[in-house]
Amino acid sequence: MKQSQTNLTTSLKDFLPTSSELSVGKFSLNQIEKLVSKTPFYAYDRQLIINRVSQLTKILPKEVSLHYAIKANPYPSLVQLMAAQVSGFDVASKKEMLLAMQTGMPVSKISFAGPGKTVEDIEAAIIAGVTLHVESEGEIAKIELAAKQLKLKANIAIRVNPQFELKSSGMKMSGGAKPFGIDEEKIPQVLKDLPLAQVNLRGFHIFAGSQNLNADAIISAQQQTFALAQQLIELANQLAKTKIAYLNIGGGFGVPYFANEQSLAVTLIAENLTALIKQYKTLVDGVELILELGRYLVAEAGIYVCKVVDIKVSRGTKYLVCDGGLHHHLANSGNFGQVIRKNYPLAIGNKLNGNELEQVNIVGPLCTPLDILADKIILPKAILGDYVVVFQSGAYGASASPKDFLSQPQLSEILL
Repeated sequence: MKQSQTNLTTSLKDFLPTSSELSVGKFSLNQIEKLVSKTPFYAYDRQLIINRVSQLTKILPKEVSLHYAIKANPYPSLVQLMAAQVSGFDVASKKEMLLAMQTGMPVSKISFAGPGKTVEDIEAAIIAGVTLHVESEGEIAKIELAAKQLKLKANIAIRVNPQFELKSSGMKMSGGAKPFGIDEEKIPQVLKDLPLAQVNLRGFHIFAGSQNLNADAIISAQQQTFALAQQLIELANQLAKTKIAYLNIGGGFGVPYFANEQSLAVTLIAENLTALIKQYKTLVDGVELILELGRYLVAEAGIYVCKVVDIKVSRGTKYLVCDGGLHHHLANSGNFGQVIRKNYPLAIGNKLNGNELEQVNIVGPLCTPLDILADKIILPKAILGDYVVVFQSGAYGASASPKDFLSQPQLSEILL
């Protein structure tokens, strides 16, 4: 009963050296701590990210462009790395848009999605030439007014809320009433009413769900997406006299976080996309097909590292108290979408070969019972100063956490 207790997946073994201490990019945890000055920190493995993108692009049909959703991890050095690996970026704020532009990515390859865009967001995107993914009829009206005032034409794509949903999805983004996109049945009227003097309709965005490990569910959603897209593109031609330039089919590719979860069978999805492109040859002729992924590209390439600062026993339960917790890694605490909290894969990073095992609860420094790193987990016996490492932490980690909660010290991030 050694490191199997951490629920390590095959991809996580990339972090394990021959010695007893974990490494990232050939740097030991102790060396990384010295580079960033202190724990806690996130460390991202550059080569793992490059390998993940390369492996995926090799099996995807050549007609598919891979875009990175910056919201998954907006760490600037990582985004700059991604600019050389993918064909475009999806952003969800003005700050992310500026970050994407600073990498040198052509603005024609940057899309701006999300409900509730402000006038400031819209004006900035119009000036930059970024494509706005419109989420409502009201947003179209805002864009029309801003374009008139700026005396510029806005690039837009219509995000569609289809009637279908992505089954088995961790987060459902479509089907039924949703704050995302314009309902499928409203699209004909929206196309008729488009203010074409102020907007340039570039495409459609159909994003059904997120964090899905079921290849069959993704395949089914993509089949329905292509069928719907064919109707939408024909409607755009008829009602808006517009030839569509691109179709963003979303993503939804998940990664395994918990025991008994299996890696997504991406080869099956790639094969299905190849078949769909052949089936809808007329549809895709001259239309750029965009696969938008975030978590899948970076989650498994990142770790979160904190240090044991206290050890206590309370009524028979042993606690490792660490200098990091939910304020840095909200998702790991179970407070970012989990219904029943489960442990992320975790290890004592400097005792990978430890033989003396014990069951412990691992908590952070915050005065709330929600600050949990791991619950009832069996690990090598730890002492003060040991490193607690949370795997699968490259996506929705630092930027998705309340870093200022209780005014705790800030963490560091590093790409190695």
